[in-house]
Amino acid sequence: MKSYLVLAAALAVAGSFQRLAAAERTWKAAAAKVDITPEIPMWMSGYSGRDHVAEGKLTDLWVKALVLEDPRGERVVLVTFDLVGIDRDTSNAIRDRLDKQYKLSRKQIALCCSHTHTGPVVGHNLRAMYFLDAAQGKLVDDYTTRLVGKATEVVGEAIKKLQPCRIAWANGHATFAVNRRTNVEADVPRLRERGELKGPVDYDVPVLAIRDLSGKLVATAFGYACHATVLSFYQWSGDYPGFAQKYLEEKHPGATALFFAGCGADQNPLPRREVSHADQYGRQLADAVDNVLAGVMQPVTGELAMYYDEIPLPLAALPTREELQKQTKSDNKYEAVRAKMLLVQIDAGQPLSPTYPYPVQSWRLGPGLLWVTLGGEVVVDYSLRLKHELGQNRTWVTGYANDVMAYIPSRRVLAEGGYEGATAMLYYGLPTIWSPEVEEMIVRAVSRQTK
Repeated sequence: MKSYLVLAAALAVAGSFQRLAAAERTWKAAAAKVDITPEIPMWMSGYSGRDHVAEGKLTDLWVKALVLEDPRGERVVLVTFDLVGIDRDTSNAIRDRLDKQYKLSRKQIALCCSHTHTGPVVGHNLRAMYFLDAAQGKLVDDYTTRLVGKATEVVGEAIKKLQPCRIAWANGHATFAVNRRTNVEADVPRLRERGELKGPVDYDVPVLAIRDLSGKLVATAFGYACHATVLSFYQWSGDYPGFAQKYLEEKHPGATALFFAGCGADQNPLPRREVSHADQYGRQLADAVDNVLAGVMQPVTGELAMYYDEIPLPLAALPTREELQKQTKSDNKYEAVRAKMLLVQIDAGQPLSPTYPYPVQSWRLGPGLLWVTLGGEVVVDYSLRLKHELGQNRTWVTGYANDVMAYIPSRRVLAEGGYEGATAMLYYGLPTIWSPEVEEMIVRAVSRQTK
């Protein structure tokens, strides 16, 4: 009898250690969201043709946060915005606040924008595109200040709700993105029907699923490499990513859906312009995510690894003061306003910089998944190249993250020129185009982090 009791006690202790070990290996996660729809009419971002303030709302705009914590207690935070982009100053303000309140460093925070073109102007992002009076400028500044507070608030709400979870990932598929540099928009329906669409695309739909220990979906984060440019009217809207998130949250009550934009700077959802198109693409994307959620996914195990760098991305030859003065008289009003802005900067004692501090970030979620986030409007060549070099089925590449300062062309697109390679720089206010070595510098920076 005594030996039996000893054996039973030993087994009980062993079982306790096993349960303790399992608990120690468990990841935690939680998500939260806060409404960021402007409360009063203000200027909308995305299109240079805007000539008055917003007229109403089609869908709400949101800032959402997903916090992941590995078994050691290390955390990363994905913050998603239904916005066209945020500038460096706004990004720094949010990340500084998160560091102060929650001890989260740069490498732990990814600020990702959906790039909807029916959201408000924020900070200095694309300010050279608009000619705002003092009253509208103040509305933008006030909204940006509130945005910093709401982004901080939503992360805090997610941290409060952290719970043990099972996390898994996989890739889906959606085909509504079209390379806009190589296909005439009016011809797309005919070309699609004939299977004759041209140019590089990325049809992957990366999906991260977070379930509690009972198996209930708590949150899902998903992405797609395509501009959110279906809609161009004067109503607040999350465009197709907003519809996709809405449908997923309706189908999975209580779960938060977060969208991050891939390298879709040269990709458009076509055909477009109608609300029905945004609804259709949102449903397609939500269905692609649901198909992944219902299938076999790779579990996230092990630990987190996080990296963040800002590399001095070089510009081409800077304009001289004389060239800028000449540009102030240009027939192109955007070139003229950019030149005036740059001259004000120079006269204030801030010479033009030959480089830009470009953010490159990567997370490893255990041994299986590598998640790269890049700043700016990144063309599809980057995701295709990085997936090829780092692992096709286990690498995710996100754009529009941490600082949307300009288009980021590949060497090919830069050489070809056009909007993504050259003229879009006017609207972002940078003094000239990028230098030809930018692609190699970005890829090398990612490679250093992933090694």
